[in-house]
Amino acid sequence: MIISIYQVDAFASHVFSGNPAAVCILDEWLDDDVLQNIAAENNLAETAYIIEKEHGYDLRWFTPEVEIDLCGHATLASAYIVFEFLKPDISVVSFNTMSGELIVSRNDTGMLSMDFPSRAPVQAAANDLFEEALGCAPIEVWKSRDYLLLLNSESEVKSLNPNMEKLKEIDDCFAVIVTARGDSVDFVSRFFAPNAGIPEDPVTGSAHCTLIPFWAGRLSTNTLHAKQISQRTGELFCENKGDRVTISGYATLFLKGEIYL
Repeated sequence: MIISIYQVDAFASHVFSGNPAAVCILDEWLDDDVLQNIAAENNLAETAYIIEKEHGYDLRWFTPEVEIDLCGHATLASAYIVFEFLKPDISVVSFNTMSGELIVSRNDTGMLSMDFPSRAPVQAAANDLFEEALGCAPIEVWKSRDYLLLLNSESEVKSLNPNMEKLKEIDDCFAVIVTARGDSVDFVSRFFAPNAGIPEDPVTGSAHCTLIPFWAGRLSTNTLHAKQISQRTGELFCENKGDRVTISGYATLFLKGEIYL
């Protein structure tokens, strides 16, 4: 069996930045253990699998260790592959996923916009483990699928060197988002999910399902400019729409090839 595979840097306009995702094109679903083994072999934050259907594509996402319910950068990467290689005449694509229908559109500049569910956080209790893991105490603690920890400044977020073993002890959520007001953008963030095999994710679309409603309320605006300030860095253009959010950015191709099974 030969499977077409692409690697795309999402939320980036040039290679070696943003968040790399693998996109595999399937004719039918393989066994879950095969999908998981391919993702482990790729060893990227996410491997996406898409299958064309009558009205769009089925889409699933795997980290090197687990299947997950929502992934932004691999959805952006999948849409990029559809627009560039599979269906170059269309400008809107629909994906059927574990998180419902996700629609991605492309404008004339090549920017891709994803319509995602909002995951507004609720305030949660502080825990000494957060300070032990991060080396600093968060101002506030919030929670949705992930914990959201508010810090004082962009420089504090950027300088973090978390203790990954301590982060693994925070096991009642998928991941930990750390965020603060930005110096040149509305807000910045970093994202850590060591229990899912992702010590630090470079740019995390799904985290912005929580960050967007959080910062829209704080800043009294529904239009937000964000950066995830990992080593690779990524830029996101965001809009709060009540129970939905729009997450936009660019993508660029790094490689294409074939998997032999």
